[in-house]
Amino acid sequence: MKGQTHNTVLGFCCILAASLGVASSSAQDVAILQWGQHHVVVPGGIEGGFVTVAGSQNHSLGLKADGSIVAWGNNRWGQCNVPLPNAEFVEVAGGGEHSLGLKEDGSVAAWGNNFEDQCNVPAPNSGFAAIAAGAAHSLGLKADSSIAAWGDNWFGQCNVPPNSDFVGIAAGAYYSLGLRADGSLMAWGSNNYGQCNVPAPNSGFVAVAAGDAHSLGLKVDGSIVAWGRNNYGECNVPAPNSGFVAVAAGAYHSLGLKGDGSIVAWGAGQCGQWWGSPHYGQSCLPAPNADFTSIVAGDGHSLGLKVDGSLLAWGNNEYGQCNVPTRDSSFVAVAAGSRHYLGLRADGSLLVWGANDQGQAVLPTPNAGFVGIAGGWGHSLALNSDGSIVAWGYNDFGQCDVPTPNSGFHKVAAGSYHSLALKENGAIAAWGRNNRGQCNVPAPNSDFIAVAGGAYHSLGLKTDGSIAAWGYNNFGQCNVPAPNSDFVAIAAGNSHSLGLKTDGSIVAWGRNQDGECNVPAPNSGFVAVSTKVLHSLGLKADGSIVAWGQNSYGQCDIPPPNGGFVDLGGGQNDTVGLKAFYGDLNCDGVVDFDDINPFVSAIGAEPLAWNLAHPGCHWLNADCDQDGDVDFDDINPFVGLLSE
Repeated sequence: MKGQTHNTVLGFCCILAASLGVASSSAQDVAILQWGQHHVVVPGGIEGGFVTVAGSQNHSLGLKADGSIVAWGNNRWGQCNVPLPNAEFVEVAGGGEHSLGLKEDGSVAAWGNNFEDQCNVPAPNSGFAAIAAGAAHSLGLKADSSIAAWGDNWFGQCNVPPNSDFVGIAAGAYYSLGLRADGSLMAWGSNNYGQCNVPAPNSGFVAVAAGDAHSLGLKVDGSIVAWGRNNYGECNVPAPNSGFVAVAAGAYHSLGLKGDGSIVAWGAGQCGQWWGSPHYGQSCLPAPNADFTSIVAGDGHSLGLKVDGSLLAWGNNEYGQCNVPTRDSSFVAVAAGSRHYLGLRADGSLLVWGANDQGQAVLPTPNAGFVGIAGGWGHSLALNSDGSIVAWGYNDFGQCDVPTPNSGFHKVAAGSYHSLALKENGAIAAWGRNNRGQCNVPAPNSDFIAVAGGAYHSLGLKTDGSIAAWGYNNFGQCNVPAPNSDFVAIAAGNSHSLGLKTDGSIVAWGRNQDGECNVPAPNSGFVAVSTKVLHSLGLKADGSIVAWGQNSYGQCDIPPPNGGFVDLGGGQNDTVGLKAFYGDLNCDGVVDFDDINPFVSAIGAEPLAWNLAHPGCHWLNADCDQDGDVDFDDINPFVGLLSE
């Protein structure tokens, strides 16, 4: 939308070791996938290699050298769900809530919000050479120099003037720009701020960019002309106005790339201005300000592509649009707060992303030695290997004030505004908001092996398989259904509760207005449960995830292929899952999700015979969990040790 002219978490997953009697295999990649309101590929499998980038209202897109697209940020309308096959792309563009990708064959793929038909590429879908996306309309420049426009046309932004010598296009929020072969510009659509009034002389342009309601034109002499809305100085090009080679326009800010690889930024969002739209620091440039080859601007964030293929992003990060995916393949656990998420690495360090309005995503110092994590509405908990707890973020109710002595803790859990920790002696400590008795652990406070926190209620799992529940009970979330026995895992949502039985079934009770207690059939084969607010999750023994409940942001729509997951967590409007990759274990020529479970491709084969027939490949051939079967559970033997 705002840009240039075309010119898993192992929880803990068994790392197969020789001591288990199988061939040792180190993970090639571990990836945390997040979907729902905020789509994040964080982290895993992405390290540089970008060749172009696109910014949008609240999401970002990066095109890789292999022709695939990576998308992250706001995903309410599926604008980050790149359609398959995710290959052979040569250009990307981001609109208000939709995305476009140009293929090598000249066709255009479109996905995301389609309420205005902005994703309905007109026929024939061929011969395109460039793309651009506005708030709810799309543009495509054809190889014959004509422009196709589709989507919202309330302001005439799709009424292309009768010319056929266009060489460049740009889409503003509700208007469009076309660069002609003679260096002149044409503009059409909304003109409430004069953004379509190209200043004289209308000649000598080589590139153009369109913001929310202001326009930028790059001249052949390296100067920039700006016109349209100027409430925040977005049209005040700083001196010296020379030496520019590219331009980008955000909602209220502008960017110019110099020939020396540095970026100049002006308009809203100078350093330190973080409160109240549109001040998001999008013009606060990263250091070192050098070696940039491309720039784009979203509504309140900016992105710069470096010569080494790395990508930097800064500014408004409300939807994670500045969280550029990076390679990090050492995660062992994931946890979801209401609006932020935590990942625990094998080395004991943390990664935290998502909302940070309460400081909940600020990493603790030192960031090392952690063995457990939990997230609440606006606070975070991390368990140290020495049994102490570090807590940070929102603390108005004392939920970050760990009681003394801060030692001897074994597990942590977080409610919305209260915190819970299980002691090594089986007792539960609870602190923070207690307006509904959610911190009043019932007697006897002993023999607990697991703990979970909901919005205003708490759960504790006993060694005998029973569940204790206390706190707010307005929806019956504390009324554990009979028989209260044989439970092996628990989870607490906003006003509902989940319990996993020894037979692999899930029991759900409490609030059910969004179907969060309607466990889908078949209710069997589950090995883990998770919930945080109004949707519920169950992890199957085959590595697939089942999700139910509120799905207004697609948080229950598991991205394909649904398999290979080993840990999961549910936030307010998002879901996170951990996958792992171990190389081409099934010898199909591709390192993909099937490699976490080679049985997908080798079902029915005997392990020894399969291995002999595929030299150099490894199919799990040991009963790691000692259940008498060699199956997927052996990749994660903890499945059979839920109470340990």
